Amino acid sequence: MSSRTYVAGVGMIPFTKPGANEPYHVMGSEALRRALSDAGIDYAAIQQAYVGYVYGDSTCGQRALYPVGMTGIPVVNVNNNCSTGSTALFLARQAIESGAADCVLALGFEQMKPGALGSVYTDRPSAFDDFDAAADKLVDAPGIPLALRYFGGAGLSHMKKYGTPLNAFAKIRAKASRHAKNNPLALFRKEVTADDVMNDQVIWPGVMTRLMACPPTCGAAAAILVSDKFAKQHGLRTDVRIRAQSMTTDTPSTFDAGDMMQVVGSDMAKAAAKQVYETAGVGPGDLDVVELHDCFAHNELITYEALGLCPEGEAARFIDDGDNTYGGRIVTNPSGGLLSKGHPLGATGLAQCYELTRQLRGTAEATQVDGARLALQHNLGLGGACVVSLYERV
Repeated sequence: MSSRTYVAGVGMIPFTKPGANEPYHVMGSEALRRALSDAGIDYAAIQQAYVGYVYGDSTCGQRALYPVGMTGIPVVNVNNNCSTGSTALFLARQAIESGAADCVLALGFEQMKPGALGSVYTDRPSAFDDFDAAADKLVDAPGIPLALRYFGGAGLSHMKKYGTPLNAFAKIRAKASRHAKNNPLALFRKEVTADDVMNDQVIWPGVMTRLMACPPTCGAAAAILVSDKFAKQHGLRTDVRIRAQSMTTDTPSTFDAGDMMQVVGSDMAKAAAKQVYETAGVGPGDLDVVELHDCFAHNELITYEALGLCPEGEAARFIDDGDNTYGGRIVTNPSGGLLSKGHPLGATGLAQCYELTRQLRGTAEATQVDGARLALQHNLGLGGACVVSLYERV
């Protein structure tokens, strides 16, 4: 029989701009210490650890853990692009539910450089060769950096298919800023209006301004997962449970559909969400709060539909009706999301877990969603992988 999985402790440090950060191992160690303190246990209780990061050499996970404890436990280093943190969480949850361990750490951190993302290893085939080929075929945008071309192209596809106006993305970014101003751990806490976003520096005419893209960021976050048995033995909290979780990767539709929305993972998200809803016996209408992967405002809009928060083609109406914020149907990214909180790749999925755990505990303070009972997390990495997790207040 599989064991239920509870989130016993979470920890996160404030995200910062590259250059204003501590080294990766210092950030990781501090997030771990905060999670241990939150759980009320010592590092010696951890039986396995899954540590995620994208930009770092092998065994950086051990480098971050050893200052806190050297207990000889299995340490698995994880790299799955922007879904790295939630992939570590997925593996930790599997270890609990399979009975392989009863107390497991998922830790994520990233020490990033300024500027657009790019390849580190240029002397070998890129994991994105097929994605680049698809983007080159579908998007006429020479000189636009890689990630902007992918997600801006996906937004452009939605605009052409459904008549979505550019200011829909601006409204998403403005909403993110309104949420982030209440989050002391967010990088950008200045509130901006949709007009501010529209009038910001144009980086792709008719498609994107600078404020519609998340910044490169440094930071760390952690979660400690435990089984029923372990929680009872050690008197740990069991008020937040991972009720269902799914991880998907690309299918032929990513490239065969001829649509940039599929290239950036829309079908992966749909499939993962469907699996989670079916496993839990709930639907998107049952959700109270969602933390989703808004690396660009365009991806947040596309993801509303992929997760079933609104029907296909109706995301702009969903935004205009205020159904994506406090007082609406489903509060999305109360933390401010990647757009305002920041996006240190390896930490992002665990920062989402941090926010949703606090929401369900009722301890999110100024970002609190009243009465939150069911929370959904969506974390996407191109190349590709998507992890969707459903948390429940017990």
